[in-house]
Amino acid sequence: MRLIGFLLRRARPQFLLSVLLSTIGGIVTTGLLITINAVINHARWDVRRLLWAFVALAVMTMAVRMGASLLLAYLGQNALLHLRMSLTRQILSIPLRKLEEIGASSILTILTDDIPNIANFTSILPILCTNSVIAVTCLIYMGWLSSKLLAVVAAFLIVGVLTYEYLNSMAERHLVSARSEHKSLLGQFRTLIEGTKELKLHRARRESFLSRVMQGTAVQFRSHMLRGMRIYAAALSWGELLMFLAIGLVIFVPPSFIHISESTIVAFVMAMLYLVGPLETIMNSLPQVSRANIALKSVIQMGLTLSEFESRAEDNDRQLAATLQCIGMCGVTFAYQTEGGEKFTVGPLNLRFFPGEIVFFTGGNGSGKTTMAKILAGLYKPESGYLTLNQQPVSDDLRDAYRQNFSAVFSDFHLFESLLGLDRPMLDETANQYLEQLQLRGKVQISNGAFSSVDLSQGQRKRLALLTAYMEDRPVYLFDEWAADQDPFFKQIFYHQILSDLRARGKIVLIITHDDAYFHLADRIIKLDFGKVVSDQVVATPAAVS
Repeated sequence: MRLIGFLLRRARPQFLLSVLLSTIGGIVTTGLLITINAVINHARWDVRRLLWAFVALAVMTMAVRMGASLLLAYLGQNALLHLRMSLTRQILSIPLRKLEEIGASSILTILTDDIPNIANFTSILPILCTNSVIAVTCLIYMGWLSSKLLAVVAAFLIVGVLTYEYLNSMAERHLVSARSEHKSLLGQFRTLIEGTKELKLHRARRESFLSRVMQGTAVQFRSHMLRGMRIYAAALSWGELLMFLAIGLVIFVPPSFIHISESTIVAFVMAMLYLVGPLETIMNSLPQVSRANIALKSVIQMGLTLSEFESRAEDNDRQLAATLQCIGMCGVTFAYQTEGGEKFTVGPLNLRFFPGEIVFFTGGNGSGKTTMAKILAGLYKPESGYLTLNQQPVSDDLRDAYRQNFSAVFSDFHLFESLLGLDRPMLDETANQYLEQLQLRGKVQISNGAFSSVDLSQGQRKRLALLTAYMEDRPVYLFDEWAADQDPFFKQIFYHQILSDLRARGKIVLIITHDDAYFHLADRIIKLDFGKVVSDQVVATPAAVS
């Protein structure tokens, strides 16, 4: 019912029409059975009329089933598109730290496994509807033939349904466990791809990863899937056995104590044999229905988690239209659990930054520099205190608008294959000039805003990320260890030319760095230790302040 409710919410008219067509298809198919029985039992109806009725019903069955299938295929693909885009938008709305806690494996499982399972359900829905209607109309026809024989068959069907419900609950538990193992497998596949070099260099690690990590998870996944499918196979076989026992009972027992004509028994048995096919089809489809139901439950749970944080206002840029004069943090704190389970707190932070100012952030690894940068950029929401823009607090509904002031290249940056969102006149010409300055012109060309290649070294990819940031032309630039992957020549260019150019353009430039040889080029050096600012040293008087 959860799946039906989802489809009704998404496209009620199309869904109801497809169900109507499937219902008509089932009734028409049962009409074929009645026509066949009438011919076999030498009914007094005109044989020619029965022939034309048979042909008309057969053509109608084909047309109605095709219409229902095509309509639900259209409905299924629309549902798939909606789910993918809706979840993608929600992922982009969720706070970064919450997204990190959910984990990439959970999200990838939904996008690559759960959503297709839901779409697959819509493809089998016409078959389920049609065969369910055939089953119901067959039972009605059998009741019309003999209510006493129907009572015998109904007893067997009730036993079969109750047994199947019990077995289905057992099978679903294994499918849920299999989905959990599949999520773990996705995480291990990422490890396999990202850690290939290390695994190739260390045989013992490679063998341990394959045998103890991946194989264990894969075996558990297979085990749960096989157990679930075995239970479904047992349920199907048990259902078929009950049906054939009922047929045997109808054939061999009634003549001894029930006065029913031979022609009625023949018609009744024909109807029961006709019923076996639809029931088998329905039961064969139920494992897929269970997987789709589990998938939809997971998607809804994820959607509810994400929608709690969905941006409530996206059109507040006009409230931040004033020229940026300063940004800062007032009493900001932020805490999170480390991988070791310990609580790490950054802050309280009280800082302000001005246009034309170059600020270096220093400190040991794990001192909180990157966390502080993400807070300042509006990617992490402070637990206490607030960000400021032009000395005014930034409210939650303005956080996204506030973030639009930043261009950043983090140490774990992602390089897109084109200059997305930067459509403007002379885009290619300007970008290619920057390519020349960054000495990438021989390796990359830009046409229609797209890079000809991003298959470069890490240092060259960082230069392309820097180019993208340059093209954004935002008031604030944030670089997290940008020069760490650059050779001495490009370190010189970065610290002496690029930073000087950004300062001349009135940008706020914030740099996380360990390059103490260039500390004299900063206006301020802020040092962090254990999440606290231990020094804020003015090296040169910022032009904006003086």
